Amino acid sequence: MEEITNSSNFIHDFIDEDLKEGVYDHVQTRFPPEPNGYLHIGHAKAICINFSTAQKYGGVCNLRLDDTNPQKEDTEYVEAIKEDIEWLGFKWGKCLFASSYFDFIYECALKLIRKGLAYVDDLTADEIREYRGTLTEPGRESPFRERPVSENMELFERMTKGEFPNGAKVLRAKIDMASPNMNMRDPVIYRIAHISHHQTGDKWCVYPMYDFAHPLSDAKEGVTHSLCSLEFENHRPLYDWVLQACEIENPPRQIEFARLNLNYCLTSKRKCLALVKNGTVDGWDDPRMATLSGMRRRGYPPAAIRAFCDKIGVSKAYSVVDYGLLESCVRDELNANAPRAMAVLRPLKVVIDNYPEGKTETLEVEIHPDHPEMGKRAVVFSKTVYVEREDFMAEPVKKYFRLYPGNEVRLKGAYLVKCVGFDTDENGEVDCVHCTYDPESRGGNAPDGRKVKGTLHWVSEAGSFKAQVRLYDRLFNAENPSDESEGGFECHLNPESLTVLEDCLVESSVRDSLKPGDTFQFMRQGYFCADKCSTPENPVFNRTVQLNSSWGK
Repeated sequence: MEEITNSSNFIHDFIDEDLKEGVYDHVQTRFPPEPNGYLHIGHAKAICINFSTAQKYGGVCNLRLDDTNPQKEDTEYVEAIKEDIEWLGFKWGKCLFASSYFDFIYECALKLIRKGLAYVDDLTADEIREYRGTLTEPGRESPFRERPVSENMELFERMTKGEFPNGAKVLRAKIDMASPNMNMRDPVIYRIAHISHHQTGDKWCVYPMYDFAHPLSDAKEGVTHSLCSLEFENHRPLYDWVLQACEIENPPRQIEFARLNLNYCLTSKRKCLALVKNGTVDGWDDPRMATLSGMRRRGYPPAAIRAFCDKIGVSKAYSVVDYGLLESCVRDELNANAPRAMAVLRPLKVVIDNYPEGKTETLEVEIHPDHPEMGKRAVVFSKTVYVEREDFMAEPVKKYFRLYPGNEVRLKGAYLVKCVGFDTDENGEVDCVHCTYDPESRGGNAPDGRKVKGTLHWVSEAGSFKAQVRLYDRLFNAENPSDESEGGFECHLNPESLTVLEDCLVESSVRDSLKPGDTFQFMRQGYFCADKCSTPENPVFNRTVQLNSSWGK
């Protein structure tokens, strides 16, 4: 994998400063997703930042699954996260789980209780919320805030033994109910949850909250720089307080960056799960989803996603990135590397009347015009070929240079053909075009130098196979489908986000060793990849992206 070439950014400036001043003598980062859904394009930015930062300084980036909420987590998501990171081109130092530190985190909670910095609270969740106050009004102290240390120790032990039902009690940090930062108003650090954990089984019925487990996991793991998105900036005082109160030596430093916001996309795991469950999309890896698995299935190259993250850079400023920039990166990568082929999506039969019956010939055509080392592919030509239905008009409009009665066009890489007539079916629709060809024009050039303006892609009856083609477009019509003020994301679904075409024709060379994930440029059509469900008997291609952006035209 090529290195991320992003020039110095403010994160690296902070790290340079820390290294220069001797705060740390090495750099270690981590990517800490919660395994409660599939990774999306926003995670790609965080992955690139964490892994490339460690790479730049010769350090290590671990994958740490933040599995502190077993009610919403599953091993399916754990495996999907691993697959996505590896596909994106990164390798973690170690794969770890926050649950591996539960004993250590629990001991830290006991330490806070003994120091008088944590207490067991009997208030309900609604009461805690009410007592917390507002942004303009200070909170009120819980009536249980001054429980003696011995009583807190006893109650927390009983919570751990499972003597209380869910929600009966919580453990809260004792900080400052008048703090202007709401996160510092005695946050809950442990709650009761009688639920089996996908890693620890039934060992625990109390689980740490994210804001408590995260800094301690970072510290236990040896992280030097905890890089996270900007929504955690207001949580940094609590992050630092936990590390200080738990007497952590050489604590990590949290640095925040602006998250990736991409228009026309939905990245909320809750809303994405709703799309999956109600059947709006074909699973988390539906090619219309903004998930990494969806983009992989659609044919987005991982190098294009890395290049995209590199282009948008690292900043603290909130911004919304245009989806067109991602598509542009995809086009650039595929244009440089995808093999070429011809496919006719809406076939119209063309019979070359003066071509010998039963004859076929093989044309040697470059696989990629810029990569002669890829070699050539064999394209079969025969008496009957197929072109796109839109490439013929019985009564042409002005400046129409394709096929119509009396006009001559070039069949890409083959011959010049001239339309001499057409047949219609019982409904009056054109179902067959008749042409003659110039036998001296093999390769597509007239021996007498006459000019031909139209060039069409084609496949022959003898050298093609049928396939299903899925034309994907953006799933939403609204730039911000999550905006509840506009009616919610369901109201913005694009009814034309998927068009399925049956009986498309693809040149035979593509079928050789075709496997799911293989990508191609179908000339004049766009970039396509073989879907995961594609088989030699029933090939299926997904349109990755069009040759040029047509959105909004």
